[in-house]
Amino acid sequence: MEGIIVLLILLKRVRILDKKISFEEAMEQLETIVQRLEEGDIPLEEALDMYKKGIDYSKICHDKLKNAEAQLTKVLTDDGEEEFHLQEEVRD
Repeated sequence: MEGIIVLLILLKRVRILDKKISFEEAMEQLETIVQRLEEGDIPLEEALDMYKKGIDYSKICHDKLKNAEAQLTKVLTDDGEEEFHLQEEVRD
């Protein structure tokens, strides 16, 4: 029975990653999940499921940002300008 539950959770996660959603939609879903988790009144299993979904939405946002960076780099270097690099913030 546990194997079926794990399989269903993995299928849900694959569906999230396969969805064609915008950066803004993924970010909105991520913000909603973070807000719910910060409230702290969620059963443990639901919190873990939400956390995993949050990771998936975070990956979508990251991938879309990397894609945007690659496109900007290509445009700027094709126009004869210097190569463009986004600097990631360093968190304390």
